[in-house]
Amino acid sequence: MANKLTGKTALITGASAGIGWYAALALAEEGANLVLTARRKDRLDELTKLAKEKGAASVTTIPGDAREEQVAKDSVAAAIKAYGALDILINNVGMGIYKNLADTSLADYTTMVDTNIRTTFLFSHYAVPHMIERGSGTILMISSMAGVYGFANEAVYCATKFAQVGFAQALDRELRTKGIKVGVICPGGVKTEFAIGTGRTVEGVAASDMLEPEDVAQAILLACTQSPGSRIIELQMRTMGESLA
Repeated sequence: MANKLTGKTALITGASAGIGWYAALALAEEGANLVLTARRKDRLDELTKLAKEKGAASVTTIPGDAREEQVAKDSVAAAIKAYGALDILINNVGMGIYKNLADTSLADYTTMVDTNIRTTFLFSHYAVPHMIERGSGTILMISSMAGVYGFANEAVYCATKFAQVGFAQALDRELRTKGIKVGVICPGGVKTEFAIGTGRTVEGVAASDMLEPEDVAQAILLACTQSPGSRIIELQMRTMGESLA
C-alpha cells in the first residue's frame, strides 16, 4: 500500500531543528519528496540522511536565511524543477525574544517581524502562483498559542504570531475556491532550542511540561494528509498538563 504522501513534494522552512526537523521526518515516513531550507547546512545534511532512512523519496536542501527573498524564490523553484510540482508549503521558521516592552529594542522588534512574518509572506508569495496554476496545494503556518492569547513580556512575539493566524485566515478565504488548503497550527510551548538565551533556558525547557516536537509534527502530518474534500483551518495544541492560557 502506498504511503499517504507518495508523489507529493513538501517544502519546509526552518528545517534544521525542532518542529521543522521532526515534521520533515514525519512526512518522510509517508514517502514525500522534501525540500528543506535553513541556515545550518551541516544540520540539513544530517537531516537528509535521516529522512531518506525514514522513507523520503528524495531530499533537496537549500541552505540560506529564509528572510532573504532569493532563498524563498530559489526554494520554490527548486521544488518545481526537481519534482515537477510543489504540493505542500510549511512556513515553520520562527524565533522569539521574551522581554517586557520597555526593554524590547527596535532591533528585537525587527528580528521577530522579519523572521516570523516576512518569511511567511515570502515563501507563500512564491508558492501561491504555482499552486493556483495547478489548482491544488496545502499551505500551513506554524504559529503558536501566543497567536491566540496575549502573554505578558511577549507583546511583539505575540503580535507576529497573531499576524500569522490572520494571514492564514485571509489566505483561506482567498485560495479555497482555487483548490488550495490553508491552515495554521498553534502549539503551546515546545521542547526545542527555540528562544534559548532570549527568554528560555536549557534547564527550564527540560524541566517544563511542554509539548514534544514530535507531537506537533504529527499534527502537521494530519493537516497535510486530509481527504481532498476537507481542510484543517486552525489547530490549537497543549499538553494534558497545561491549561488553555
